[in-house]
Amino acid sequence: MSLSESTRVQAREIISRYPQARSALLPMLHLVQSEEGYVSADGIALCADELSLTTAEVAAVATFYTMYHRKPAGEYHIGVCINPGCGILGGDAIWEKLSSRLGIGHDEVTPDGKISLERIECQAACTHAPVMTANWEFLDNMTPESAIDVVEKLASGKEVISTRGPKIRTFKENELTLAGFDDGLVDEGVQADEQMLAGLNRAKELGQTAPGVKK
Repeated sequence: MSLSESTRVQAREIISRYPQARSALLPMLHLVQSEEGYVSADGIALCADELSLTTAEVAAVATFYTMYHRKPAGEYHIGVCINPGCGILGGDAIWEKLSSRLGIGHDEVTPDGKISLERIECQAACTHAPVMTANWEFLDNMTPESAIDVVEKLASGKEVISTRGPKIRTFKENELTLAGFDDGLVDEGVQADEQMLAGLNRAKELGQTAPGVKK
C-alpha cells in the first residue's frame, strides 16, 4: 500500500529542518511507522526517493535500529527491560509472566494485533527498576501483576497513564511524535523525580561539576 500524500508532505517538512537532507532519515522512518505501523517497502522507497538515497541505504538504517519494525507492531508495543539491574529485580519474571499470558514471545504480536512484545535493553531508568515501556513511555517499579494489569487495560481500550509522562497513546500516534510533530503533551507527567535527580542535587550541594563545565 502506497503511503498517503499527506505523509509525503510531512516528510518534506522534516527534511526542511536539516542542513543536509539525509540527516532527516531517522525521523522520517518514525513518520512511516506512524502511518503503517512498521517500515514497509513503500516506506523505504519514499525515504529513498525524497532523500536521494538508495533503498539499500535506507534499509540498512531501518534494520540497524531496533525501534524500527519490519513487520507491523501491535497497537501497543510493550518493552520489558531484561538488562541485569532490571532483570534481577524482577524484569525476567515480568517477561515470563507477560509472554505466558499473551502467548507470544520476543518481537511477536497477539492475534488481534493489540499487543506486541519485546525484550529491551537498558532504558537509563535504573533508579526505578524493574522498568517496562508501552510505546516508549515509562512504567516504573513494575511487578508481574502490575504488568499484566497494564497490558489488559491497554488491550481493552482503557486509559493508562505512564509513570513519568503522558497517557499512553497508540503506537502510530506516538511514532508521529517521535517524527518531530508536536502532540501537545510535553507538560504532562513529572518527567524526572527526586530519586532520579538525587545524584545531581548532591553534586550541586558539594559544588561539583563535570570537567570543563563552569559553575
